[in-house]
Order: sequence, then structure tokens, then C-alpha cells
Amino acid sequence: MKLSAFARLAGFGVKTILFRKQEPILGTIILTDKCNLHCRHCSVNNITGTVHPYRQIIREMEQLYGMGVRILFFCGGETFLWRDGEKGLRDLVIEAKKMGFFIVNVVTNGTYSLNLPEADLILLSLDGDRARHNAVRGDTYDLIMENIRHAPSGNICLYMAINQINKDAIRDVCLTARNEPSVRAVSFNFHTPYPDTEELALTREEKAGCCAVITRMIEEGAPVFNLKSAFPYLIDNRFPTPCRQCVVMEDGQLSVCGRCVHVPGLCERCGYFFVAEYTLLFGGNVKVIWEMLRTYLKYI
Repeated sequence: MKLSAFARLAGFGVKTILFRKQEPILGTIILTDKCNLHCRHCSVNNITGTVHPYRQIIREMEQLYGMGVRILFFCGGETFLWRDGEKGLRDLVIEAKKMGFFIVNVVTNGTYSLNLPEADLILLSLDGDRARHNAVRGDTYDLIMENIRHAPSGNICLYMAINQINKDAIRDVCLTARNEPSVRAVSFNFHTPYPDTEELALTREEKAGCCAVITRMIEEGAPVFNLKSAFPYLIDNRFPTPCRQCVVMEDGQLSVCGRCVHVPGLCERCGYFFVAEYTLLFGGNVKVIWEMLRTYLKYI
């Protein structure tokens, strides 16, 4: 991250903490809900199959930038399926950089070529060792690992949603992140129980056990892009929700924090580590602030 960008993000944080402001800094644009997979834990794929047009995406980027968003994520569905004529995902990332976003990240299931050096991070879903990942996402593990090993840019961050199927495979994913040269880090979430996926949710005790494993892996040198200081709040779901510094744009509709924020009772069972980390950060939690400074400077 450039020093000037870091200074401006730090200034945003200080202003937010001191004056209790609620302006967004992180924004996500959903490019499409079209996906080549039908993962066990996902409730948002292939609902409409719509691929949103280039000019619309550009307008949404401009809107988010005008609101003060400076960290941008492109999500799906599967982002690498997005195309409008001759325009592809790389064009959107380049345009976002030109527009002035400090950090531009892409979320993917990893089944397509990962040659996208323009992105700051490619957050790639890997949900365990081969057996447990395939149980969640279908027979894709070997293809994903092949794509990781052919990725040219070293900007991959593995992204694991921990659930009842893969809760014992945290160490496997941490070791993959540590041992694969193209992988910069790994980031975890707990499964958020969207409608029809409640059976995959973890108990409090299971969350505590998972956090203990992640902590041990950090101590063993695994490149984990999460904050240990937020773990107690995640285990007990006692962090503020929704995160008002994060917004999601899907087909012109703006939502605070996430696109399922209006599902009754879902916020109280949120498993997104970044939501806990950001709400605690902007609430002035000193331990989280200090740990985030060190972590972000190391991995972005």
C-alpha cells in the first residue's frame, strides 16, 4: 500500500473514531450472481443469472467513490464470468484504480485463470483439504490448486468460510497459505446461517475451538489476515452490527454492510470476521487498532 493511501485511510479512521462518524470506506460491487458452482453454503448464486453491464458498473463505482469509499471489492456470483462485449474483469480493476480507489480486490472461487496482477488482492475461496473442500464446492480442489500454482503475481489471499463440514481443516488451509509462493495470506469467516443453510452454522464452543486453532497457526508463522484481538467478540457475537463503514451495491441497490442485512435475525449471528474487526476498529478498540495496523501493512 502506498504511504499516501495509508495516511488517508488512517485519517479516515481517526476522524471516524473521534467524531463517531458513519461514512463508508469499504464498498463491494456485485458484478453478477451468475456462477459456475453451486456451493453447499451459498444462498446468492444463480438467482437471476444477470450480468450487469459495464456502464452500470462504472456508474456504481463513481457513486461509491463519491460517498468516500476507497477500498473496493468486486464480487459475484463468480467475478471472472463477468464480461460485457470486449470488456472483462481486468478492465474494471484498471478503471477503479484510475478513478482513485486505494485498494481494489477481487473475490473468486478460483476455477478460472488467476492472471490479474492489477488487483491488490485476489480473495480465493478454499474451504479445506481436498476432501472437505470438494464436499462444500464440488470437485474443484485440484483445478484451484493448479490455478494457484500458475498465478503470476503473488497477490492471492485464501478465503475460508468455516462450517460444520470443514471446521477441522483450518490447519490444512493455513499450511497451504504458508507453503504456496503465490499465496500472500489466508482470511477466515465463520459460516453466517443464511436461509436454508442453518445446519452448517457452528456452536459457540466450536467457534472457540476454531479460534484456538487459528491462534496456534499464527504463532507457528502462518500468514493469517485476521486479528486475534477480535476473536472473543466473534465467538460470542458481541460486536456491533451492521458495520456502517461498509456498503454493498447490487444492481443499483445500496445496502449497509451486506446484501442480506434485512434478513431477520441474521446480523445477530454474523460470522464475518471483517465486520467484527471493522466495527471494533472504528469503535476505538485499542488492541484491534494496533493489530490491524501491523497486519494491513504486512499483507496489503
